Amino acid sequence: MTATAIQSIDWDAFSSELSGIEKISDRAQVVKLSQDYYHFSPVLQPLLSDKIGDLVVRPASEAEVLRIAAACVKFKIPLTVRGAGTGNYGQCIPLKGGVILDTSKMNSIRWIKPGLACVEPGVKMSVFDKQARETGWELRMVPSTYRTATIGGFIGGGSGGIGSITYGQLRDRGNLHAVRVVTMEDEPRVMELRGDEVQKVNHAYGTNGIITELEIPLAPAYPWAEIIVAFDDFMTSANFGQALGDADGIIKKLICVCAWPIPAYFAAFRDAIPEGKHCALLMVAESCLEPLQDLVREYGGTICYQKNAQAASKGAAIAEFTWNHTTLHARSADPSLTYLQTLFPADKGLKLIEELYNYYGDEVMMHLEFLRMNGRAIAAALQIVRYTTESRLNEIIRYHEEQGAFIANPHTYILEDGGMKSINVEQLQFKELVDPYGLLNPGKMRAWLELERD
Repeated sequence: MTATAIQSIDWDAFSSELSGIEKISDRAQVVKLSQDYYHFSPVLQPLLSDKIGDLVVRPASEAEVLRIAAACVKFKIPLTVRGAGTGNYGQCIPLKGGVILDTSKMNSIRWIKPGLACVEPGVKMSVFDKQARETGWELRMVPSTYRTATIGGFIGGGSGGIGSITYGQLRDRGNLHAVRVVTMEDEPRVMELRGDEVQKVNHAYGTNGIITELEIPLAPAYPWAEIIVAFDDFMTSANFGQALGDADGIIKKLICVCAWPIPAYFAAFRDAIPEGKHCALLMVAESCLEPLQDLVREYGGTICYQKNAQAASKGAAIAEFTWNHTTLHARSADPSLTYLQTLFPADKGLKLIEELYNYYGDEVMMHLEFLRMNGRAIAAALQIVRYTTESRLNEIIRYHEEQGAFIANPHTYILEDGGMKSINVEQLQFKELVDPYGLLNPGKMRAWLELERD
């Protein structure tokens, strides 16, 4: 059930099977297309820096994907699917070399209807939204990398983002309606998964099927105003974020709260955010600005930056300073910084956040993102960590878990060890069915690795 050694493959014979399909063998290009943003993690850097594919293929259609899958199965070559490579923990890095399937040419928007769309996986989120907004709709949630990220890549390796305060996370029922996937059997075929069946491949890093088409739900496209609110006290800013998340009558897309000194890393807003202030970065429907101002007053905040939707379409976008772009900006100033991803139990919430904020001080700088989970607004965190050693990082993770926080560990490339912390039997069984030789993104699914050992 394991792949043939790469060095024994007849690459000329393999390539001849793919005549008419774009192939890239230039070493510099292959190296570039073997990377993502795993360097956010000092733990992953030495583990992944030398992992490079042997050949990149760029199919333009599902039919070409079927041909590529058949050739990889015939020659027992590992295949790793790539979107735009904007992930942060090695989701699309080829651990075993082989073929990288770049989906960028599969970028057709099939159709857009009220509340629903059908797209190919390589469609860029920003391109899609521009077209969808002409019909009054937009994507429900996007990562901070939305300008370059693809829809297929987000489904394969993402979990939530800007918009999650209203629509929850990708894994929530209703946030992905259907997918078409190509299998890696002796005779590859196309399967359509609908409804709950989509969870077999949702956030599976492309380990158990090549997504070739998706049906995704949409959200009403409001004119989004961008606002930054400054606060003297961090916990006041956190409580404001929670109150805004709980304010059902205020339409919002983003609530990001950053403790000082994180705002100091935001060069574009250096003149707007006062020195030493904690801040909330917001996207709120223009029609809701008046009630928002009342809430800001209630919590003693000061609006230090505001753009209407038309002005926000130009210049620095607030969304690109939130979620993991917060980490990106911090690391641009200090590359030794890294981050954590944390969920807090509903019964402790802001109380535990306050305890951890006071306990760690500037070693673990608090960065909150509010999202909807099980029908209520909660604060999750992507804390900025002053990294010293791996053992200290593990100690910080362990302490958080001992206090009842859940860490989705961004310092591992293993699917289950990052977020789920348990075997997803449904995804494993689906992989056994559609990828019997274990050729899809090998080395990323712990359940399969354990199965191979047995």
